Amino acid sequence: MSSTPPEDPRAASVASSDQIEGLGVFYLGTRVDPLPPEAASGAAGHLAEPVLLPAKELTTHAVCVGMTGSGKTGLLVGLLEEAAIDGIPAVVIDPKGDLGSLLLNFPDLAAGDFEPWVDAEAARRDGLSVEQLAEQTAARWREGLAASGQTPERIRRLRDAVDMAIYTPGSRIGRPLSVLGGLAAPPEGLREDPERLGERIASLASGILALAGIDAEPGRSREHLLLSTIIDALWKAGEPIGLGDIIRAIPQPPVAKVGFFELEHFYPAADRFELASRLNLVMAAPGFEAWLEGEPADIGSLLWTPAGKPRVSIISLAHLGDTERMAFVTLLAGEALAWMRRQRGTSSLRAIFMMDEVFGYLPPTANPPSKTPILTLLKQARAFGLGVVLASQNPVDLDYKGLSNAGTWFLGRLQTARDKARVLEGLEGAAASAGRSLDRGRLDRLLSGLGSRTFLLHSVYDDEETVFRTRWTLSYLRGPLSREEVGRLSPPGKPASPADASEPAPATSPLAAGPRPILPPGVREVFLAPAGEVADSAAYQPALYGRGR
Repeated sequence: MSSTPPEDPRAASVASSDQIEGLGVFYLGTRVDPLPPEAASGAAGHLAEPVLLPAKELTTHAVCVGMTGSGKTGLLVGLLEEAAIDGIPAVVIDPKGDLGSLLLNFPDLAAGDFEPWVDAEAARRDGLSVEQLAEQTAARWREGLAASGQTPERIRRLRDAVDMAIYTPGSRIGRPLSVLGGLAAPPEGLREDPERLGERIASLASGILALAGIDAEPGRSREHLLLSTIIDALWKAGEPIGLGDIIRAIPQPPVAKVGFFELEHFYPAADRFELASRLNLVMAAPGFEAWLEGEPADIGSLLWTPAGKPRVSIISLAHLGDTERMAFVTLLAGEALAWMRRQRGTSSLRAIFMMDEVFGYLPPTANPPSKTPILTLLKQARAFGLGVVLASQNPVDLDYKGLSNAGTWFLGRLQTARDKARVLEGLEGAAASAGRSLDRGRLDRLLSGLGSRTFLLHSVYDDEETVFRTRWTLSYLRGPLSREEVGRLSPPGKPASPADASEPAPATSPLAAGPRPILPPGVREVFLAPAGEVADSAAYQPALYGRGR
């Protein structure tokens, strides 16, 4: 695990502080002389000229691609730091646990601040004590910041500008985050818009099915259509619902038809019961209650505190399995779409939605449940000031037709010729969408000469590409945070768990044993009408009746 950038910080050229500070521009690093075709790899020269990215350009989204060791994590952390200093909030999906390093920023740059976070095993291998390694790390950070024209004052500004938190959905390691605890009906304005409501319902249905490992293509599979129809009917009833309500409604849906088909012809009772049982097994699994606990996954709350302070919310998924990650990304992207729809249009950067390691969530041919909401964000978020930043070290598994909506590309060192060919294909699509031409041969040569922490910046706003070396991060790049370290970065008083809206309040009557049971197909259900007047607090008493011959 690499805890610090590998190069000597004193080798970087110095950019003056008055060059890098300015509202609405992000300081990315210093310009590098592009390599001529015959030059040896890594022989590029560094210039003192800072590379500044106008913040509003991120409203047309950004893509960051680079193999392991290219410096991709440092670039992403630097982008988030620059946005935070300008008071721009962000929601960050972090599948590997790398970006939690954003919380490790120490204005005093003292060895004691670094000591709890340095790698004790690395110190042992180097024949050092933990204290000695912490001192060396603090010194390296002081030198690196000075070489990049930054002062400890920038770290203080970062800490003062935003609130930072690490969330761990489906776990109590960090701050719990609930995406399924309460599924309130959308506001009336959204319910009156069939297209927007359909997107919201489709995303929710996809996420629930993905949690159970059910591969259901949105709008095509009968599981997805049935679940979407049930959610739509329950929301139209105007009552708050939970996951339990949706599952209990599957055997006996509140609808008689799905489309023009009778319910029994479209999805027979035996198959519906099997689907409900499969989803119920997920809910019954030990530890599933953590998915229903914590703060609601409301994008507005993740972007701003109740007092209105901008927030950077790092959502760590490192503790989850592939199925759970897919479900959460699908659900959160759907929440981001719903939040976006409620905002007024703007041409400035209002917030950032970032996802590292998007491999598998936006593939070129398959259609996982996460793909539709992410593509919709790429196509429509610009008008609402929401900048989408996606990163991956696997270029061959990205849908470059969808990514042609991105106006800014950060390209680091690539592993294979195939990776490079796929990246160039994506750049050609982006250039064509902007009505511009692309010198593929020149880009090929530039990509071949990139070293560690060196990136090629391609932007539809510039006439030619820029090669730059990333600046030193204000935050200590610890590497992937362990479960224990995530817990240490979370506040001791974790939020109380909200009640699951799918479960009724405890009843005072001893006859009320809980929610109405789900009966298997073929078991007839009968309700006996009371003979006299019934009190408001009365409840049905369940009973079994059997007859044999």
